[in-house]
Amino acid sequence: MGAEVVIEGLTKSFGKQAIWRDVTLTLPPGEVSAMLGPSGTGKSVFLKSMIGLLKPERGRCVINGVDIVTCSEHKLYEIRKLFGVLFQDGALFGSMNLFDNVAFPLREHTKKSETEVRQIVLEKLEMTGLAGAEKKLPGEISGGMRKRAGLARALVLDPQIILVDEPDSGLDPVRTTYISQLFLDVNAQIDATFLIVTHNINLARTVPDNLGMLFRKELVMFGPREVLLTSDEPVVEQFLNGRKRGPIGMSEEKDSATMAREEAEAAAGVADGSIDEDVRGVVPQMQVSPGVPARTGERRRKDRVMKILHTLPPAAQEGIIESLSPEEQQRYGVHPHMLVPAGTRGPDTGSMPSHHQGQLPADQVAQLPGNGWDGGQPRQGSHRMRPRGDQESG
Repeated sequence: MGAEVVIEGLTKSFGKQAIWRDVTLTLPPGEVSAMLGPSGTGKSVFLKSMIGLLKPERGRCVINGVDIVTCSEHKLYEIRKLFGVLFQDGALFGSMNLFDNVAFPLREHTKKSETEVRQIVLEKLEMTGLAGAEKKLPGEISGGMRKRAGLARALVLDPQIILVDEPDSGLDPVRTTYISQLFLDVNAQIDATFLIVTHNINLARTVPDNLGMLFRKELVMFGPREVLLTSDEPVVEQFLNGRKRGPIGMSEEKDSATMAREEAEAAAGVADGSIDEDVRGVVPQMQVSPGVPARTGERRRKDRVMKILHTLPPAAQEGIIESLSPEEQQRYGVHPHMLVPAGTRGPDTGSMPSHHQGQLPADQVAQLPGNGWDGGQPRQGSHRMRPRGDQESG
């Protein structure tokens, strides 16, 4: 299984310019997570800080018991071997064919024979759908193929953690869907921990197990996808809907006068390109390709979500229950419309007990099975959801 990444109070600045501060989250092992945020919020800086290419001023980033913020260069070098990185443009060497590009980390960091190198490279090229293309140069292939070649190179050292920076950069929506499918297929096969940095709304809603969002130099929220997809946090709601109306503006944040003017224009029926439909809700998650093993990370996440279900708002509870398959609903002992508003009477049960009013009781949710369901009880500390609340932001 992939490594767990525990981040506590991470803060990064360039001179007097704060990029983000006090970021605290845990990337659950073997799951696919995504970090959202408007352009310029430091998402790529966050990836570089995680791998030790940039040094945060404060905080901890602990991987396999090693804090990469304070560890020695020797330990940092060893920890970096746990990572595979897919850069925005693939970052391939233009003068090398795909085989040599993918083989480069093996030749640089291991003492494997060329026979072993060839076997590993061809295996990773086949895994990423590039079998037969090993002799092509980066300039002779499409952007989507370059992304896949970059992913193949990221996989050759069998990483436990894979970082992906803006996978849709330079790709059309169709190729973005294909590369997203590939991430889930790879995750199913090697159970690595993924962190994808993106501002692609469709990818964010359908691919990851967990979602986070950076805004105004802070982590707004981080948690299972079901929590953020049903969130009424204004920043999250605006971003996922792709609307002009809301706290996010061209310069990241708006003043109150601009927000009031846009609300007035919307009330007057002025079209601004925003969709009227609210896309909040737990949409189906993309599934692995036929013939690929089921993702154990997805099952662990669902166990964790059901464990905290009773703590979530009623609308989120209902959306999560409805998103489960009939088999999963039976497994967890829940069913749609089991929430009854306070004071209403059911057809046979009379008034609901007070502990049902607006919230599911803990003892009737997350009846996690002990057999036949991978993951069992969730790991301690594997879930952290941090609402932004009323914290002051700069």
